[in-house]
Amino acid sequence: MALLHTENLDMRFGGLSALEDLNLAVPAGGLYGLIGPNGAGKTTVFNLISGFLKPTGGRIVWDGEDVTGEPPHRLTDWGIARTFQNIRLFSDLSVLDNVLVGFHCRSHATWGEAVLRLPRYRREELDRRSRGLALLEEVGLAEAADQPAGKLPYGHQRRLEIARALATEPRCLLLDEPAAGLNPQETGDLISFIRGIQERYNLTILVIEHNLRLVMGLCQHLTVLDHGLTIAAGPPADIRKHPEVIRAYLGE
Repeated sequence: MALLHTENLDMRFGGLSALEDLNLAVPAGGLYGLIGPNGAGKTTVFNLISGFLKPTGGRIVWDGEDVTGEPPHRLTDWGIARTFQNIRLFSDLSVLDNVLVGFHCRSHATWGEAVLRLPRYRREELDRRSRGLALLEEVGLAEAADQPAGKLPYGHQRRLEIARALATEPRCLLLDEPAAGLNPQETGDLISFIRGIQERYNLTILVIEHNLRLVMGLCQHLTVLDHGLTIAAGPPADIRKHPEVIRAYLGE
């Protein structure tokens, strides 16, 4: 059974159909890609899965439970984390503080304990700081822990956003165009980085990407959208030569 799947998922904005009849199955432990030209509906899929939008039809099933329309914070609690196409860091906070934000959803101390800085809150604060520094070490940003996040090079900001998502302790990580703005060398490094975190954290990863080099080299299975419709699905070797995919990207 798939860890995450959608059934006949639809999304309409007034008279515009952004997504139609999407049936997507993502088994646990895999690296899966969702690709397509601009306007294909890829980010709409992520916004639906992560609770930022409610579908106008169909349903979303997570680990056997119908989670259609659940809010983002609840989906995060259940183990779904995401990054964004446009980086959404707290630019004025330190690199470490950005990661600590991600740990918040796993905190047990109450608001009152935090205000009064009671022992349980202080213990959790020390534990989060230790784990946050360890996470930054894993993603290669430990030396920048005290720097403002907005001062990091663009590629490092991408890694920091992934580190913040990992701090929520996800089972499934949704990466929205992680290679956007990266040069070929950085893209190659990113492929190795994503493979590494998938193995270390035993994650299921679903990637949206325009960069075909990245998805072809990274993902085990691809689903291709065009104007909200699924036009192909299968392993990268088949997708690369699929006539409908070639037509969607290159025209007739």
